[in-house]
Amino acid sequence: MDRLKNLIQQYGRWGQLITYIERIELGKETDFSFAVENAKALLETIGKEICSIKCVEIETTSSINNVIRKAFSAIGYSNEDKVRQISGALATIGQSIGELRNESGTTSHGRSLEELENRNNKFDELTKQFLIDTTVIVASFLIRAFEDENPRLKAESEEIQIVYTENEDFNLFLDELYGDFTMGDYSYTASEILYYVDQKVYTMEYKLYMENVVSDG
Repeated sequence: MDRLKNLIQQYGRWGQLITYIERIELGKETDFSFAVENAKALLETIGKEICSIKCVEIETTSSINNVIRKAFSAIGYSNEDKVRQISGALATIGQSIGELRNESGTTSHGRSLEELENRNNKFDELTKQFLIDTTVIVASFLIRAFEDENPRLKAESEEIQIVYTENEDFNLFLDELYGDFTMGDYSYTASEILYYVDQKVYTMEYKLYMENVVSDG
C-alpha cells in the first residue's frame, strides 16, 4: 500500500488515514477479515470527508455505495454518461467490499465459534491481493481527484510542517544528486543546507519528488 501512503503524505489533510492502512497491513498477515473491515472504513471515511468539506449531506444510514457516489459528485464531476459509469463502478467496488466486511467481519455481528474459526478460509492469496489493490486504487483515485479539483489554500498548506528527519528517502536523493559541501573543517549534506537555508524551496522540491514517487508507483 506504499502508493496510497505516499499520496497521503503528499496531501497532509488525509494523515489520519494511516491508522486504517496500518490495520489493513496487519490484518493481511494475521486476520484478513480485520483487513476487510478497515478497507471498508477507509473508503467510507474518504467519501464522508469529501462530502463534509463540500457541504454535501449524507444520511446516517447511507450505504458505502451511496457515500462513494455522493463523494464522486461532490468533487465536481458532471452527470455525463461516461462519468456516471465510472462513479457507478467505483461505488460498486466499495459496496462489494462492504458486503465482504459484513460476511467476514468479527465485530459487526455476533458469530458462532465455527464461523469465527473459518472466517478467513474464503480468501485465497489472489483474492486477498486483489482486494488490497482495489482498495488502494479507489482510495487513491478519490483523494487525487479531490485534491486536483480542490487544492488547499496557502494558509492551510503552511500549517503542514515538513520535518527533516522524517524524509530520509528524499534527503538521500538530494545528497546523492548534489553531494556534500565543505567549509573548512565542516561538511554538510545538500539536504541539510537546503532545509535549513530555504524551507520553502525544500518543501517545493519534496512535493515534486513525492509526485514522481506516486506516479511511478
